[in-house]
Amino acid sequence: MTAEPLRLGLVAGEASGDLLGGLLLQGLKARWPALHSAGIGGPRMAAQGFESGWPYDRLSVFGYVDAIGRLPELLRIRRKLAQRLITERPAGFIGIDAPDFNFGLEARLREAGIKTLHFVCPSIWAWRRERVAKLARAADHVLCLFPFEPALLQQHGIAATFVGHPLADAIPLLPPRAAARAGLGLSEAVTVVALLPGSRRSEITHIAPRILAAAMLMQRQRPGLRFVMPVVPGLQSLVEPMLAQHAPGLSLQLLAGRSHEALAACDVTLIASGTATLEAALFKVPMVITYHLAWLNWQRMKRMSYQPWFGLPNILSTDFVVPELIQDAATPEALAREGLAWLDDPARVAALQRRFTDLHQVLRQNTAKKASDVIAQVLQIA
Repeated sequence: MTAEPLRLGLVAGEASGDLLGGLLLQGLKARWPALHSAGIGGPRMAAQGFESGWPYDRLSVFGYVDAIGRLPELLRIRRKLAQRLITERPAGFIGIDAPDFNFGLEARLREAGIKTLHFVCPSIWAWRRERVAKLARAADHVLCLFPFEPALLQQHGIAATFVGHPLADAIPLLPPRAAARAGLGLSEAVTVVALLPGSRRSEITHIAPRILAAAMLMQRQRPGLRFVMPVVPGLQSLVEPMLAQHAPGLSLQLLAGRSHEALAACDVTLIASGTATLEAALFKVPMVITYHLAWLNWQRMKRMSYQPWFGLPNILSTDFVVPELIQDAATPEALAREGLAWLDDPARVAALQRRFTDLHQVLRQNTAKKASDVIAQVLQIA
């Protein structure tokens, strides 16, 4: 008799979660080739055979104001998905980040007797510490990206394992600079600046104009600079009018996705805080981290922050190894000044690259194998 294939439910709510989910599924399929996975995810998960019941970007919200406006729709999606999963009874459920959506879903599934895992410890060490109680109710086990997280969760009675970061496995220790430049049609002789304003529509609306204006200032001071801007497929029409308004004549190449090529090819990046900053660190790229929110969102977020750092490379280094320009500090003039400063200080760049190489080696743990071992143990399967 042929054994029934393993069935798992998963939810990822934005581009970074879809990236992690795709890498995770790739490893799970290596262990369980007949794996059937379904829920909510994006194109990288779909490439691994994942079946998404809703467009994953429906879960992507930007701050409290956006979340309140979208709340009825999000609750409706979560209720319908919970009913579907409880009916179908997968062997387990893995919520990939998106804690505001996934914690409630996981708690409902756990009450119904379905084992739940949460992949990516919420940043309770940085802000919104009250979420730890929700996580305790939601997850049977947490798969942690960073080494200090399991001990923190275990203080609250939450089972957790450090599995490393799948991006650290996927990104080579030595960045493929020459190949990336060749693929983008960029000469080795030019100085390249990557502009990464975020993957959400609202992030681009708030951040891209500042980054584009900064790029114009940089180009005026260094006319030979070349710029590349990866844009999430489907959002290019949002960026093009901003380019015409804030950076007419900028020597810019818009890319449909291809953020890893842009980071491998560039000399410095102006980048929105988020998972992309960790990707930049793994590519050993000097960066200027920035972020800007609606005023009300910012007022609430800064009251909940516990650390002086905003970006992941600085949080993981417990030091301001790269500059952060957040909210009112995120002026085009400041962004341009800090970006050009990296280009003028090769010794500083070399020191940063050594720190980023050490960080890369810590996070490179064969995440897919470690995660699948934990999942098998939690689900009590071979």
